[in-house]
Amino acid sequence: MITRQDLKQLQSLTQVPALSILLPTHRTFPENKQDPIRVKNLVDEATARLAEEFSDRELSPLLQQLETLVSEIDYPHTLDGLALYVSHDFAKLYYLPFPIPARVVIDQTFATRDLVYGMHRAQRYWVLLLSQASTRLLAGTGETLEEVEDKNFPMEMTGPGGTTALPFDSDSSYLDDRHRRFFQQVDSAFTEYAQDEALPLIVGGVVRQVSFFQEVSQHTSAIAGTISSNFDKATVSELSPQMWEIVQTVRVEQRVAALQALDDAISAQLVVSTIEEAWQMAQAGRGKLLLVEKNYHVPAILNESGKFELVEEVGGSDVMDDAVDEIIEAVLAMGGEVAIVDDDALADHQHIALTLRY
Repeated sequence: MITRQDLKQLQSLTQVPALSILLPTHRTFPENKQDPIRVKNLVDEATARLAEEFSDRELSPLLQQLETLVSEIDYPHTLDGLALYVSHDFAKLYYLPFPIPARVVIDQTFATRDLVYGMHRAQRYWVLLLSQASTRLLAGTGETLEEVEDKNFPMEMTGPGGTTALPFDSDSSYLDDRHRRFFQQVDSAFTEYAQDEALPLIVGGVVRQVSFFQEVSQHTSAIAGTISSNFDKATVSELSPQMWEIVQTVRVEQRVAALQALDDAISAQLVVSTIEEAWQMAQAGRGKLLLVEKNYHVPAILNESGKFELVEEVGGSDVMDDAVDEIIEAVLAMGGEVAIVDDDALADHQHIALTLRY
């Protein structure tokens, strides 16, 4: 799962040329047979466009990075979208659990708007599967789960009771204490992923270990549900339905809470209900909770006076393809929260509403 941490890294990189190649992909055969052809065509387009602006000497390092990155694409295991980002000293690809339009962007920064859009519209969450042998972290986006495999996870309990035998004179309380310390390490490592935004957390494992984790965790308020079992050998495809069932319940609860918060804000006269007012209040840092219908999109421009002006069609460098996503980003940047609700839930508020801090 691409995280806000990943987005911040991508958005912070400034180097000319910064190449972004985005395209929809397919999860199943035979549709996914066309994905390598699409990638090749977009790479050819990118190479041709780059050659018009830069010399062979300038492009050589970037094209080498691009060639290597393309060779690493795992086509049998793609999801709904693919994003490749390449500059002279950076190359990374992301498998996306949401579709994105095909395009090539060459600029001084990477094109991330489609990723921002997809992240905001999908329910995202974390799954921690506890085990002294292999504690696993999975990132969820909708019904898609992705295993996190990096310097932190999977995490194994080392030392007595883990990779080595217990002391001959130890009792059960000693092993319990070892487990608590291990799960403190797990919790500390998880903080690195959870710090940028508050997402629901599902915790799984045998009952005793889940209990120990809840005793020592700093993230108990994020726990949306627990599942009791041994998940050491569980596959991602086996886990997805169980986790999605919990997440759907969480999503309903979140939407009910958001609509109640809107009612409270209306009573206190602390709400605006047009996209223009929402933009102004978000920019001013007054946005507390933004509610948006899940399929509400609208293009707009900022006019010379800095105000939103809705337009009929996308296109042109001065047109925001989706002004709603710009407002979402502004609210989040100022420490506000965002709730995506069902279509027509905000029919009385022109499909968008922003509660205010003051």
